[in-house]
Amino acid sequence: MPYFASPVDGARLHYADHGPATGPVAVFAASAYLGHDMCEHQMLPLAEAGYRCVGLDRRGHGRSEDTWTGYDLDTLADDLHGLLDHLDLREVTLVGHSVGTAEVVRCLTRHGSARVARAALVAGVSPGLVRSPGLPAGVDPAVVQADDEVFRRDRAAYFAASADDFFAVHRPGNEVSPEYVRHLIDRCLTATPRASNGVRAVVAGLDLTAELPTVGVPVLVVHGTHDTSAPVGLTGERAARLVPDGTLKVYENGGHGLFTTHAELLTADLREFLGPGTGRAAVPAGAERTGR
Repeated sequence: MPYFASPVDGARLHYADHGPATGPVAVFAASAYLGHDMCEHQMLPLAEAGYRCVGLDRRGHGRSEDTWTGYDLDTLADDLHGLLDHLDLREVTLVGHSVGTAEVVRCLTRHGSARVARAALVAGVSPGLVRSPGLPAGVDPAVVQADDEVFRRDRAAYFAASADDFFAVHRPGNEVSPEYVRHLIDRCLTATPRASNGVRAVVAGLDLTAELPTVGVPVLVVHGTHDTSAPVGLTGERAARLVPDGTLKVYENGGHGLFTTHAELLTADLREFLGPGTGRAAVPAGAERTGR
């Protein structure tokens, strides 16, 4: 099971590395509360198609070390870039979901694009959600504070109550099994309370309005019409307008969990964005690469 040390404080961070050693590389930055395995419906089929897919477990998430410090956007972006350095990855496509899009953007604006060829922002919270001078149309901070109090009181109940809206199950075609919902909630609860609340604070203070115009790589923005966690007009549409080279794809009936409900469509769009794969078979089950 591969790990690397955070370049910031040496925290032990877990990552997955699937697919062939050569060919286009996609590096996945997951949503809040979840590890890289939330991307199974993208990483596995892309790896089988000849793409190298690397997924990071954010500190305090998945199998990565729990830390008390480091839940600020600069540190999280440094952790992501540290993985690129650790594996000496080049011509990477960064793929972020939700808060992972903020880590992708900050990684690019903080470290440049020497290792990165393009970026995909999926159901992103970028440029920001909460009302501030730079985001006058954002959500009322008082609403966010009240939501935080509910979250702190009972995370398990919070996730269960949010699941239907997360997947927009009331919309046509968005069918997810109760077993899968239970699985995802269980995975969310593996994120430590400190990490969970730390990442929520990042989202509450997020405003990337001034940074997005400085992103110097092509950007694919994917968003759902019925994303209640990050409404498309506040996030995806604005992000696509702010980046110099942005393409917006809006999925009809898509919620925040479109990585599951619209898995095949998202995988196909990522594959097109990545370019041709090597056509090589995926690494056999159990064949783990470390230290590359």
